[in-house]
Parts: sequence; C-alpha cells; structure tokens
Amino acid sequence: MGFGLLGYCSGTLAGAAGQGSLDALFGGMVGVLIGAGLFAEFFSKLDKKLLSKGHFGKMTWPQLLKVNPWGIVIPVDFGVIALLFWIENAGL
Repeated sequence: MGFGLLGYCSGTLAGAAGQGSLDALFGGMVGVLIGAGLFAEFFSKLDKKLLSKGHFGKMTWPQLLKVNPWGIVIPVDFGVIALLFWIENAGL
C-alpha cells in the first residue's frame, strides 16, 4: 500500500524517515507496522494455502547448470564491475 500511496519501498522508506520526511515517518512506518502485523496474523493460513505451493527444493544456479559455484560467482562479479564502469562512463 505504501508503495502505491506514498511511493516508498522499505529501503527508501527507512532513508526518508531517517532524513526527517514526516509522510514517511507517520504514513510509511505506521503502514509497515500494520502490514507486518497483518502478515504475522495470517501467516499460518497463507502458508498452508498459498506459500507452500510448488516445492522446488534448494536448487542453486551452480546446481542447475552443473558447474562449480565459482564458475558463476566470478563471471557475475566481472559482469557487475563492467556494468558499473559502463554506467560511470556513460554518465547515466
């Protein structure tokens, strides 16, 4: 609700509240507390009906591709570094 009404996700809400934005502090934080309370209240019903649908196990990308985990970690690291260099040089 807060995302739609106030435009804050949980991370930007915490930052805005820390910066002193009253809408984030009173509207957003109250909404987070109400939402967390409702989720905690209805979790057992959600877990049985919705959240437990389709057990896929603990599959990771290295297991899926049948490679050593470093075979995923190192290329992704280099990809992120290249992307950040590109963004910095493109002036985005």
